[in-house]
Amino acid sequence: MHAPAHDRIAAEIKANPVILFMKGTPEYPMCGFSGAVVQILNQLGVPFKGVNILDDDDLRQAIKDYSSWPTLPQLYIGGEFVGGCDIVREIFASGELRQLLADKNIATRAA
Repeated sequence: MHAPAHDRIAAEIKANPVILFMKGTPEYPMCGFSGAVVQILNQLGVPFKGVNILDDDDLRQAIKDYSSWPTLPQLYIGGEFVGGCDIVREIFASGELRQLLADKNIATRAA
């Protein structure tokens, strides 16, 4: 793994309670899966940082190595890897995502 990219990922995850490594930006997602996760986070009213992995080839591969997860987007909450689009959709539908955010003291919009 390319060390500077790994260090950047670790620093971003530490600095941002909710961070989404995605294709595109929260304002302009470049794939449907990234857009779906952005929509869920926006629906919950969760402030988050989006990192566009399309801007940096090293970062695009490094995030997959960092998480040992082969696909994007990748959501981290409170420093922990949550998963990609399918997992986020599943835990959102079950209410687990809102509970995870509450457990990490991250405010959401009232249900």
